Amino acid sequence: MRSIRVNIEDFDSTVKKESESSNPLFVLFFGTEKSETNASWCSDCVIADPLIRKVLSSVPNAVLIEAPVGLRDEWKGNTTHPYRRHAQFDVPAIPTLYKWSLSGPGDRLVEEECASVEGLTAFVQSA
Repeated sequence: MRSIRVNIEDFDSTVKKESESSNPLFVLFFGTEKSETNASWCSDCVIADPLIRKVLSSVPNAVLIEAPVGLRDEWKGNTTHPYRRHAQFDVPAIPTLYKWSLSGPGDRLVEEECASVEGLTAFVQSA
């Protein structure tokens, strides 16, 4: 699995470029890591991250685009956050893992759905 970290400004161009390949593409939205701990402020994200990486590592040529949503005060309750108001998708909560293709976002897992190895495995196998 290859992972690419993007910021909000580069999100669309990076996703477009990566979706033009034939590699399975996944996009993970998660809470940005706090500088004092190097861990996400989002406890659900901390739980889900290693499970997502483990499952995606079994997908040949998988690409994971990591899209941090910002720190807690930038995300929580912010209904105007760019990832909540994007023209192609909305991120209702974090973590959110999307399957992505040239036609855009597809199926997704949200919050606790990202913390189930069985659910993640079924999700990526249907890619």
